[in-house]
Amino acid sequence: MKRVTWFIALLVIAVGFGTSAHAYQALVGPTGVLLYKNSKAYDGYTVFAPLTSKKTYMIDMEGNLIHTWESEYYPGLYAELLPNGNLLRAGRAAVINCGIDGVGGYLEEIDWNGKVVWSFKDMYNKNQVQHHCFSRLKNGNTMILGWERIENEKMIAKGRDPKTIPTKSVKGKGVYHRDFWLDLVWEVDPSGKIVWEWHAFDHLGKGPDKLDPNYILPMGAGEIYHTYDWSHFNSVEYVPETDQVLMNSRNLSEVYLVSHKTGKIEYRWGNPCAYGAGTCPSFVDEGDQKIFGSHDARWIGDGKFSVFDNGSENPVGTKSRVFVVNTKTNEIEWKYEAWDQSSFFTHRQGMAQQLPNGNWFITSSNMGHLFEVTKSGEIVWDFVNPMCNDYPICYMRDDDKDVRLVPEFYSNVMHRAYRYGKDYPGLKGKDLSPKGKLAPKCPEAFKLFKY
Repeated sequence: MKRVTWFIALLVIAVGFGTSAHAYQALVGPTGVLLYKNSKAYDGYTVFAPLTSKKTYMIDMEGNLIHTWESEYYPGLYAELLPNGNLLRAGRAAVINCGIDGVGGYLEEIDWNGKVVWSFKDMYNKNQVQHHCFSRLKNGNTMILGWERIENEKMIAKGRDPKTIPTKSVKGKGVYHRDFWLDLVWEVDPSGKIVWEWHAFDHLGKGPDKLDPNYILPMGAGEIYHTYDWSHFNSVEYVPETDQVLMNSRNLSEVYLVSHKTGKIEYRWGNPCAYGAGTCPSFVDEGDQKIFGSHDARWIGDGKFSVFDNGSENPVGTKSRVFVVNTKTNEIEWKYEAWDQSSFFTHRQGMAQQLPNGNWFITSSNMGHLFEVTKSGEIVWDFVNPMCNDYPICYMRDDDKDVRLVPEFYSNVMHRAYRYGKDYPGLKGKDLSPKGKLAPKCPEAFKLFKY
């Protein structure tokens, strides 16, 4: 009888493995530093700005609070530490005229003591708004990504099919839209003067160096994505070695290299279907499309870039991935994805930063999850942000309505986080002594469980 019982048990296990490779789930999980392999992780400090807080935090590898900056604005969407030791941070305007995910409005440079030493607020008015990202150049200029209002008639004149334009207003985040919002990039000098600009509107058309105004996401992706939030870029970075600007479009699922001299799209990768080439995805396969709802294109040198593929619109499974792509061969040279999709997936947002030791520091935004992996995919640091609306939560629970922000985000969400080594110039001469724990009353999982 015992043999029969064991046989049945083993059969059930075997069938379980045969029918599903996605078994790990948790409805309650600890926060803070969950894992720290100090011999393999890149030692330094992590800077992050939760979207539900006006504070920006710096912590060490064990989750000790090192420094805090405060602003009068919620982030729009993140902050980064500059080599001069100041924090460059986007702020979200209190009253918005563009209700699209990722809207910000203002840029501020804040010194270590919390004083605003530079700000830029000219890309916030009824026709323009800063969104998603910014990039400080080595010459002191700042590249800023924004949206600009484009009337329906102008889009039709550029080739947009009038049948795809709504006959009534489309609501997004409480704002009613009757016009398109297309991406633009400004490069401004320290005085705020625009010294270079690029407009997606100027590059609408057909062909490999144009953006097809009639490549449209299906209605299921969201009515505003299908219509007035047509292109939805989310990253911009100047590449000195090629004099190009690296950009990423979430809705078109493409990465671009644009000439800084002429503005022309000189390279694109990710979705040939967006410009009439290759095979489009179907209900059951990816076709020739490589990324789905991507974020954070980042130049890593030697003709290569990384991109964070959310996978949110992937027809064969919602799993997030990080790719390194060689522009000389158009091939993916490296990728990271978790074995189980419930371990690493963020529907929106996300970032991947290559660290000096070759590891990758990844932001899985929607659940406030940060982790570091080696090039071979070994997890060497793992962290879940405990700060929900500035209050530390020791365990994130699926049934806890108090920590939910919107259906797909928890209130510990963060757009990007950055790791800075101890030799980073911006940290020189700063007080880096621990100021207590980020979440003082929470258990320290990385100390409880040794690996």
